[in-house]
Amino acid sequence: MCSVPPKLGRLSRSLKLAALGSLLVLMVLHSPSLLASWQRNELTDRRFLQLNKCPACFGTSWCRRFLNGQVVFEAWGRLRLLDFLNVKNVYFAQYGEPREVRRYAETKDSGSFLLRNLKDSERMQLLLTLAFNPEPLVLQIFPSDEGWPFAKYLGACGRMVAVNYVGEELWSYFNAPWEKRVDLAWQLMEIAEQLTNNDFEFALYLLDVSFDNFAVGPRDGKVIIVDAENVLVADKRLIRQNKPENWDVWYESKFDDCDKEACLSFSKEILCARATVDHNYYAVCQNLLSRHATWRGTSGGLLHDPPSEIAKDGRLEALLDECANPKKRYGRFQAAKELREYLAQLSNNVR
Repeated sequence: MCSVPPKLGRLSRSLKLAALGSLLVLMVLHSPSLLASWQRNELTDRRFLQLNKCPACFGTSWCRRFLNGQVVFEAWGRLRLLDFLNVKNVYFAQYGEPREVRRYAETKDSGSFLLRNLKDSERMQLLLTLAFNPEPLVLQIFPSDEGWPFAKYLGACGRMVAVNYVGEELWSYFNAPWEKRVDLAWQLMEIAEQLTNNDFEFALYLLDVSFDNFAVGPRDGKVIIVDAENVLVADKRLIRQNKPENWDVWYESKFDDCDKEACLSFSKEILCARATVDHNYYAVCQNLLSRHATWRGTSGGLLHDPPSEIAKDGRLEALLDECANPKKRYGRFQAAKELREYLAQLSNNVR
């Protein structure tokens, strides 16, 4: 089985205090440089954008906006001293009038192009992007404007990619009113279904599922995937055409009862060789919705502490358990279907 290396950045309380103390010392020692960093817009710096490494390879569609100073870091994002805490290389900045908040991530990018009639150099860039970080390609090939549940790709310059700011992380809704959490849970199951079965015959498997990788729009309450770095794209049409061994055997993901947060077990080779896979249902149920979900010292999942009448009925708990850790063969497929229907029913009842 293969798995994504755990992401850094979840520090214990003592380590956070130590880091804060070290930061204060560094701020005192480097106050002149800090002031200069605060006043300077480094998003106009070709070296910071790493534009000098490959001016055209990683995208230039937003270079004019960056170099002209139209894109500006938000407050603390201006301090390069804080970059060591930014383990995801995600920055917040503002662009345009009215001011719109954008998210920026240092990553490989292919620029804005159509996936047809690619030149040799573009094919090479496509392979490099897929190898190092497929997120920019995923955001462009499966755009939010066409109904895909991803943040909107805006453009790039050098190794800096701009995507639209969505809203607060899903984690901030962990203790929201029951009605809100039911709606969010229903949306998450709908996302799992859309990424698994769609008219385009592409399956997009989420290999890193946690409360930090989803956000909720403040106006429409829509759930969006904001970290598509670990998304595996499988061409189901090609699988049916090539017919690899056991391609038509339904694949059931193995429940992983580990002692870490956001655990998932999977085989990329199998995900790319089976036409029918329950991975996305498994990932969402285990890591976000069910009692097996753990995050930042909490447990119980997004649907923790249901109203007494729902808890007494027991149907929700049974469906969540079967979806996360099925007891029947192919039980997760059926449980996911029934769970989506049941959550839709609950969501309608509480509106």
